[in-house]
Amino acid sequence: MAAETKSDPEPAVAAAATSIEVARFEEILGRLRGLVERLEGGNLPLEESLRAFEEGMDLCRRGTAILDGAEKKVELLLGNAGAPRLTPFDQS
Repeated sequence: MAAETKSDPEPAVAAAATSIEVARFEEILGRLRGLVERLEGGNLPLEESLRAFEEGMDLCRRGTAILDGAEKKVELLLGNAGAPRLTPFDQS
């Protein structure tokens, strides 16, 4: 009797979740850039400036949470190949 092989949906689900997170992060980044442009324009009334600042801070927190999740995923993936190693990013 041949053994049944079922494809593991987990990698596909993880890939879909990752692409959604990337899209959300890109959207957040775009909204943040728009807010910064509006605030730097200097033509907003105080109340509107405060609302834009508050929205920007909320977007920053959400973006940071997405980046933290991505960092943890990378650490887990590196951990599967051996002991995780954190090394400084070389910009050159």
